[in-house]
Amino acid sequence: EYMGKTSLPFPMSGFKASTAQDLLKSGTKHLSGLEEAVFRNIEACKSLGAMTRTSFGPNGMNKMVVNHLGKLFVTSDSATILEQVEVQHPAAKMLVLAMQMQDQEVGDHTNFVLMLASELLSNADTLLRMGIHAADIVLGYEKAAAKAIEILETLALPHAVNFKDRASLASSIKTVLASKQYGQEDLLAALVAEACAMVMPANPKEFNVDNVRVAKILGSSTADSTVLKGMITTRRPEGIVQSLRNAKVVVYGCALESAKTETKGTVLLHNAEQLLNYSKNEEEMLEAVFRGIAESGAKCVVTGGKISDIALHFLDKYELMGVKILSKFDLRRLCRTIHARPLVNMDVPTPDDLGFCDYIATTEVGSNIVTVFRQELDETGVSTIVIRGASPNIMDDIERAVDDGINAVKALTKDERFVAGAGACELELAFRLNEWAEASPGVVQYALRKYAEAFEVIPRSLAENAGINATDAMSSLYAAHKAGTTSAGVDIEGGQVVDAAAAGILDLLVNKLWGIRFATEVATTVLRVDEIVMARPAGGPKPPKTGGARDEPEMAE
Repeated sequence: EYMGKTSLPFPMSGFKASTAQDLLKSGTKHLSGLEEAVFRNIEACKSLGAMTRTSFGPNGMNKMVVNHLGKLFVTSDSATILEQVEVQHPAAKMLVLAMQMQDQEVGDHTNFVLMLASELLSNADTLLRMGIHAADIVLGYEKAAAKAIEILETLALPHAVNFKDRASLASSIKTVLASKQYGQEDLLAALVAEACAMVMPANPKEFNVDNVRVAKILGSSTADSTVLKGMITTRRPEGIVQSLRNAKVVVYGCALESAKTETKGTVLLHNAEQLLNYSKNEEEMLEAVFRGIAESGAKCVVTGGKISDIALHFLDKYELMGVKILSKFDLRRLCRTIHARPLVNMDVPTPDDLGFCDYIATTEVGSNIVTVFRQELDETGVSTIVIRGASPNIMDDIERAVDDGINAVKALTKDERFVAGAGACELELAFRLNEWAEASPGVVQYALRKYAEAFEVIPRSLAENAGINATDAMSSLYAAHKAGTTSAGVDIEGGQVVDAAAAGILDLLVNKLWGIRFATEVATTVLRVDEIVMARPAGGPKPPKTGGARDEPEMAE
């Protein structure tokens, strides 16, 4: 009662209970709870994993992707696929970020991270529907990840690597290349090993992946790909001088032409004589620069811009070689190779600005003339892998495989340990983790078992993509591992069980280590989310339909 009355002094009909949606700005999307948020996130991540799962392993299928600029990509490399697809779902995007971190850390096993994370989330979906709380699943996954890394350390195989020996390097990275270019792994491993051995410093830990470059020249076949010591530009020199030995080099980041003022100005000329003198003065100033270059002892001029006709005349007059390198990144690499300092203006170089190169010459690759900058004695120089191919897409895919091979060499310089490949390592982890989970008390045991089960996705996918009955393959593998053959893996050619260590199918331990860490971290992060709040996209002018934006990056040919 209110002051002796049975009714309140104000009506309640106009009031209603406020929800989270009422608190947010109009147009904001709010999702919460298991059904709306958690299961939707897991479903998105499972779909992403299923998309790239068929691209896993040596028999992985290619995906054809056309990006927003109309460039075609035909590849089985999951990092490239998802980079061009532009995933929008927030949870799935977290998996892509984890995959990119793996790519930056070790340069390989990106699909491993994606598949393991999506499988962990798929197994978590089952546990959540059984009524187990997300906190218990996260705790179990984190404990299992720590145990998995502990077991992984014990699975390391003895395999010494001699970084100066090409055969030793090639055998160490063959498995990495086979997963990208199956059937050409011997050829590519030999190329990568030769290129890396050429520039391997006395201390392998100082090896720089940027010192191994890739040049793509259209034509012929992949079997005609070669390795050349030095840095290659796919242009021939300008002018009459085509080769030099023991030459000093000056590098300009600007074009070789008459200097232009940064401000606009007007020149008033009263007669033809003044016009003639004006042009003559420009020529004299430009000639003074080239005379100074010749007097400094430089024999080669490298520019990052165009070479004007009058500049070309003075190059020939003073017997200087002119080389155009239009990529600013390649220009920086050349400066590092020859120890030169790039100049931003057309000035006469000082002795400190000049670089030195043992040999500069043109050579013919196929029907193309290329320029080679070679340092004979410098171990920290540059080597170039010249890739040949019938189409740009083939060469791009081979370049991605070569990059993975070079990154594998870099990872080896940090950690030389190997584990058995062909899914053997993952199945042994699943086997041992399952035994450990059986002895663990509490509800967490369910999460530990599911974590162990997630590792089965790797050998299962290898078998499925090779056209082998996955159920039969898994039962044979489990029998072999139970019998004590810890390196038993999937034989993608014969369909039987193969001893991966004896067959030389080896994976880098450091790749597995980081892959397990990143996959577990992203899976537990997604499981901790129970609400999603998405604001309405900001408005603004629409991009032009034709012509494209002016600041879009220029596509590489």
